[in-house]
Amino acid sequence: MDPLFWLGVSLCLVAMSLTAVLLVAVPAFQELSKAAQSAQKLFDLLSREMPPTLEALRRTGLELSDLTEDMSQGLEQANHLVKQVDDSLSEVKHQVERATVGTTSLVVGVQAAWRSLIGKGRRRKRR
Repeated sequence: MDPLFWLGVSLCLVAMSLTAVLLVAVPAFQELSKAAQSAQKLFDLLSREMPPTLEALRRTGLELSDLTEDMSQGLEQANHLVKQVDDSLSEVKHQVERATVGTTSLVVGVQAAWRSLIGKGRRRKRR
């Protein structure tokens, strides 16, 4: 049992293992390099495209806020108009009721006057 022999065998096995690792690692490192390049391209694209997109989203949000405010104002005005129309209709209804009472009173008065005139005329003829 020669220790140098085993040292040589161990060194050969270590060399073969390192060679196998390197043979496997080289394609993996190449793929990692390609992935890093793709990631770099993606990051470049995002750095070019994201600011305008974010600005467009910000403007859209502001426009939606303005539209919401305009809609709220429009609804408030419509509500005010509806209230005015409702108040006007209530006033018209009240006036119609008063006119109806007045007209009814006039008709009853005219009927009473007519009966009174006709009644006096008949009394005179009987006497």
